[in-house]
Amino acid sequence: MGAGLTGLWTAHELLKREPSLRVTLLEKNIAGFGASGRNGGWCSALFPASTRSLEKQHGRDAALAMRRAMVSTVDEVGAAAAAAGIDCDYARGGTVVFARSDTQWRAAQHEVDEARGYGVDALELWGAERVYARDARGAVYDPACARVHPAALVRGLARVVEQQGAVIHEHTTVEKWTPGAVQTDRGSVRARHIVAALEGYGATIAQTKRRVLPLYSLMVATQPLDDAVWDAMGIAHGQTFADGRHLVIYGQRTADNRIAFGGRGARYHWGSAIRPEYDRVERVFDHLVATLHDLFPQLPALEIEHAWGGPLGVPRDWHASVTYDPATGLGSAGGYVGDGLSTTNLAGRTLADLITRRDTELTRLPWVGHRSPSWEPEPLRFVGANAGLVAMTAADAEERITGRSSLIARAMSGLIGH
Repeated sequence: MGAGLTGLWTAHELLKREPSLRVTLLEKNIAGFGASGRNGGWCSALFPASTRSLEKQHGRDAALAMRRAMVSTVDEVGAAAAAAGIDCDYARGGTVVFARSDTQWRAAQHEVDEARGYGVDALELWGAERVYARDARGAVYDPACARVHPAALVRGLARVVEQQGAVIHEHTTVEKWTPGAVQTDRGSVRARHIVAALEGYGATIAQTKRRVLPLYSLMVATQPLDDAVWDAMGIAHGQTFADGRHLVIYGQRTADNRIAFGGRGARYHWGSAIRPEYDRVERVFDHLVATLHDLFPQLPALEIEHAWGGPLGVPRDWHASVTYDPATGLGSAGGYVGDGLSTTNLAGRTLADLITRRDTELTRLPWVGHRSPSWEPEPLRFVGANAGLVAMTAADAEERITGRSSLIARAMSGLIGH
């Protein structure tokens, strides 16, 4: 249920293991319509719950196994796309996260020290002489990230899955499901194994409405820029970039030299509503452009040739999960909080192992079987989600004023998996 990257990778991996299987994907719109085709193109090793948080919940060995799996998945996506003949502009250029204040610089140094303590990541601390963002004291460079054209990846994967023998029923709305059967607006489907791969759109179905909160993130894409401009910005081909603020931003240098840049800032809508008009908020688009000019004052006037948005899925504890019950045949994966471009591939491989009853390193990862608590009913959900947005904005302002790590952000950290 759902023909985004989770559903498609699961179908792809199942048919690799058992080509005789009959696999059907049910999709309300078109394959890749949701976050899978509209994201920032970071194929990263990021997991929504931090390694420290995973260690507290599951133990050090499990946390490190999860981190290693995420790092290796970055390469796995590139290899799988190449093997399937999918041209998605995959380029493993890493991520540069600028530290633009003394507070962010101290946090960057702590992040690198902590990563070295875990011994999994190859993070590098770059000095100010290597970065060209405004006021940058330096940056953290993480090699475990690739630039990807997300729509090209998901649409290409849909074609590959159909070539493997799967059937994708687009414009088919799932209404409910029970063990062995899925009811849609076009009839019912019977199946031994049923996987809910709905991400933020799970909030539109009664039986999963409170399992996930749809949080909107918006993006813009500029005109192609000259190589000289990119050299002045210090961003190489294949690199993605962000800075150390609390209200998340994310950018990439596209294969045709555009800036694709996005961030949070759009509010949560009452009742977890998802509507086409929520994809475009001019105030947020204007803020993204202003943020780009603030980040890189060397930029020329920017023409915004594309602007879009959409919902991502947030579980109550910000902990992504994979579940499968062999007794009922019901499975699910999601809750990526915007870090799903690589995590979906790991989910698909894990679900394929679970469904085919294989005991592997993937099926023993700590996110397998994790159950997040449900979101509160309205109006608590509305107040809490939008208060969180305000809090992250306030945390950034607090750090600018005080020059110290934000007390607001510290108070919120337990609520967002950190």
